[in-house]
Amino acid sequence: MSDNELGMFLRIRREAVTPAEVGLPTGPRRRTPGLRRAELATLAGVSVEYLTRLEQGRDRHPSAPVLSALATALRLTTSERVHLHRLSKAADGGFTCMGATMPARAVRPTVRALLDRLEPTPALLLNRLSEILAWTAGYERLAGPIGLLEGGPPNLARFVFTDVRARTAYPDWDRVADEQVAALKHGPFRADWHIATLADELAVTAGAAFSGRVETLPGLPKSSGVTRLVHPDAGELRLAYETLELPADDDQRLVVHLPADSATSAALDRLAGRHPGALRAVSG
Repeated sequence: MSDNELGMFLRIRREAVTPAEVGLPTGPRRRTPGLRRAELATLAGVSVEYLTRLEQGRDRHPSAPVLSALATALRLTTSERVHLHRLSKAADGGFTCMGATMPARAVRPTVRALLDRLEPTPALLLNRLSEILAWTAGYERLAGPIGLLEGGPPNLARFVFTDVRARTAYPDWDRVADEQVAALKHGPFRADWHIATLADELAVTAGAAFSGRVETLPGLPKSSGVTRLVHPDAGELRLAYETLELPADDDQRLVVHLPADSATSAALDRLAGRHPGALRAVSG
C-alpha cells in the first residue's frame, strides 16, 4: 500500500478543481482532469518541480506557508485544510495525535445517557477503528437483523468489506465502502499502528475492494448524507445521518440516523411499535 497520503491528497484535490473555478481558460485540448501541475504551482507560488516532489512523495515536509498557499489555491474547505495539516504531520513518521494509545472502547456514562435519550432514534457510537461501542435500541432494530452487530465489539468497516450480507443490506455498497475507507484514513492512518493492523487485515480478506480504495481515496468522510439500507422486515429505508465528533480525549464519534422520507418514517415507527409520527422525516 502507498504511504504517500499527503501527495495523493494534493493530486486528487488538484484534479478536482476546474480551471474555470480559479479563473483560468479552458482549452479544447485539455487531457488533464482539473488543474495541471504548472497551473497549481503558479497559483500557489511554488515551483512545478517542488509540487511534483510533494505529489510523488519525494518531499514530505512542506512549510506552513506552502501548505496555506496550496490550500488556498485548491479552494479547500476548513475540514480539508485540517486534514491537509494532519497529513503533513503524519508524513513525518514520528507524529500522531493519538500517540500509541489504544483505541477508546470505554463509553462515558453521560454518553450512554445521551444515547438513551435519543430513543427511538437509531444511533451508534464508533471509535477510530470503526468499532461499534454502543447503540440505541432503535439502531439495534435496524442493524441486528442484517448481522451488523455480531462480534465483540462489532466493527462497521469489517462488516462492510468482509460480510457477504453487506452487499444486500447496502444497495449503494460502493459508496458505503468509500466512506468506510475515508473514515479509517481520516487522520494519521498507517502512522497509527492499530489502524494499520486493521488495514492490513482488510487488504488480505477483502482484497482489491479495500486496497484499491486506499490507493485512490483521500481521508475525508462525509459527516452527513443519506444511506439506503434494506431491512429484512421493513424493506428499503432511506436514512439521513449526522456524524458528531466527541472531544479528542474520547476519540469517538456519534452517528445519528433519521428517516429521510415519509415511507421510512412510517417503517421505523412500525419497527419500534410506536404510533405514526414518533420519528418524523427530515427534508433535505
